[in-house]
Amino acid sequence: MKRVAQVIRVRPEKLDEYRELHRDVPQPVLDRLRACHIANYSIHFLGDRLFSYFEYHGNDLAADLALMAADRATQAWWRLTDPCQEPVEEAAPGERWASMEQVFFMD
Repeated sequence: MKRVAQVIRVRPEKLDEYRELHRDVPQPVLDRLRACHIANYSIHFLGDRLFSYFEYHGNDLAADLALMAADRATQAWWRLTDPCQEPVEEAAPGERWASMEQVFFMD
């Protein structure tokens, strides 16, 4: 199992819209996340930043993320959520959600 933590900025004028969108995430999007071996997924706000955490239980995260990106329901969802977001300064070129380094885990 791989733990993944990421951060992105939410546009201040889109905070309420982003919250509203996540009150009712479409079931096909949730189903795709599960089919891609993602569990315990959560998103949190801090100021204008979003922090996400999930656990990956598969064998090839890159392949599963590619399957997710090819999914029509997920693409439609991203067309709604992407305009609410902008990468943080720490994001690598082409990276939307910047990956965070785990420095501690209590088992």
